[in-house]
Amino acid sequence: MLIAGFFFLGGVALNATAQNLAMLIVGRILLGCGVGFANQAVPLFLSEIAPTRIRGGLNILFQLNVTIGILFANLVNYGTAKIKGGWGWRLSLGLAGIPAVLLTVGALMVVDTPNSLIERGRLEEGKAVLRKIRGTDKIEPEFLELVEASRVAKQVKHPFKNLLKRRNRPQLIIAIALQVFQQFTGINAIMFYAPVLFNTLGFGSDASLYSSVITGAVNVLSTVVSIYSVDKVGRRLLLLEAGVQMFISQVIIAIVLGIKVTDYSNNLGKWYSVMVVVMVCTFVSSFAWSWGPLGWLIPSETFPLETRSAGQSVTVCVNLLFTFVIAQAFLSMLCHFKFGIFLFFSGWVLIMSVFVFFLLPETKNNPIEEMTERVWKQHWFWKRFMEDDDDEDTKKDAGNSNIIGFNPSSQL
Repeated sequence: MLIAGFFFLGGVALNATAQNLAMLIVGRILLGCGVGFANQAVPLFLSEIAPTRIRGGLNILFQLNVTIGILFANLVNYGTAKIKGGWGWRLSLGLAGIPAVLLTVGALMVVDTPNSLIERGRLEEGKAVLRKIRGTDKIEPEFLELVEASRVAKQVKHPFKNLLKRRNRPQLIIAIALQVFQQFTGINAIMFYAPVLFNTLGFGSDASLYSSVITGAVNVLSTVVSIYSVDKVGRRLLLLEAGVQMFISQVIIAIVLGIKVTDYSNNLGKWYSVMVVVMVCTFVSSFAWSWGPLGWLIPSETFPLETRSAGQSVTVCVNLLFTFVIAQAFLSMLCHFKFGIFLFFSGWVLIMSVFVFFLLPETKNNPIEEMTERVWKQHWFWKRFMEDDDDEDTKKDAGNSNIIGFNPSSQL
């Protein structure tokens, strides 16, 4: 997190003082590095430090602050665009230094997670931190679990290679699938269309502001809903409910745009526009309490300690890769598909909902270090990966016992 803060500060400094395109590009690259480090570290940190009963809600605070940041960024951009003299963009990019400073200072103030301290051999310090963050002296069972998890983790020399082992495939497949599906929900298509749709309501040049404020506010409020509900109703129910909501809203948007928007007319009419805007908000709300935050939460809590950092790295990498792919392909898709792009994404929503229903296990109220025993070994499909691995370990232990127990003198 500290390294992410330094990257952000460097990127902000270059962007705000840029004298040419090269400085802007290098500044953006540094900001991209900061995003990578922060997305890797923060969800992992929150999942490891949170009590089991509120782990989901605490982790989603990360996504809540992201949505708040998006809303404020849109407002800042709108405000600075009105500044005369051509220097508003410098103020806009420079103000990004405020959250960058907060992240850097915060990273200096927070403690390492007990998991991390124990894994690095600092047992007493890890125990003290665990006692502090739990607010009780009764932490011995959890501490012993962390010590055992650390012992197992230290036997793994190559965590990225270990990710490919059979027992780690369920977590890896789930993590990758969630990132791909998150980008194929169509959230970018909705956000792209929002200013156009608000423009048809008569907001004119202020359409971008209204669209960013309304969708941004819906985004923030719906993420708050997720914080309060994720540890009560569970991850699966939120994803499945949101799948139905996103599918219906996108189909309605596609039908309305397909009927009313033609090559000869782009006038939806007031009531159709209102319907589409309501459907946009319906879609954004469902995404904000499901695939938005849970796409980060679930991978951060499912990997075992020995592959957790490597697994989160893969998660972030896949997410940003498909964000890039969708961003590059979206305009071409829009030109070819037109209103059909919403049907395209609704089809993906249907596929990902089926995936969640059959293949995504529920992780709520399960200690992070006991996911294998309580979740993966109990799932109707993924348990075969765990059982086969247990059989291999049993055979290996039996073989070692025979070798250790062999006494040449007894044969003589």
